[in-house]
Formats: sequence, structure tokens, C-alpha cells
Amino acid sequence: MMRSLFSLRSLSVFAALVVTLVCADVASAQDGGSTSLIDLTPSFGVGLVVIGAAFGIGRLASSAYDSMARQPEVAGSVQTAMIIAAALIEGFTFYALFICSGQ
Repeated sequence: MMRSLFSLRSLSVFAALVVTLVCADVASAQDGGSTSLIDLTPSFGVGLVVIGAAFGIGRLASSAYDSMARQPEVAGSVQTAMIIAAALIEGFTFYALFICSGQ
């Protein structure tokens, strides 16, 4: 029971919840300055986008290489699908970086 309570997934969900609560505006309807403890700047958003894209492409490549090792006869089609998926992830990453930069 205690081991599953402190698993990596539960700790990451808890960390995301804490960051959300710390960064959220307490009274977003008020006029005036921001009351959040951490200002979510565009550079923070860019960092999250890059971390997410790197994690996604890493998982994609890991799964593709594992699939190719298990069934070498379908390596060509798996590699093609991996390249297409990686291009889609990179395209979304560039779009998110453009949005985060505020241009």
C-alpha cells in the first residue's frame, strides 16, 4: 500500500498539483496586479514545451526500436511511422514555442 502511494506517477501528479496551486492567481477577477507566487513567463512555457517534446520523442523512439527488435521484418514500416510521428511532434512543438513567445 505505501509503496504504491509513493510511486513515480503519484508523486508527479502531486508535484503538478502543487505547482498549479502555487502559480494560480488567487483572485483572478480582481483588477490590479497578479497575486501569484510565481509569474508564469513565456520562458517557463518554452521550457515545459521542450521538456514535453523531448519526452514524447524519446518514448516514441524507444517504443519503435523495441518493436523493430521484436519483429525485424516490419522495421521499415515502423521506421516510417516513427519519422512521421516525430515530425508531427516537432511541428506541434514549433507551434507551441511560437505561441509561448508571444509573437
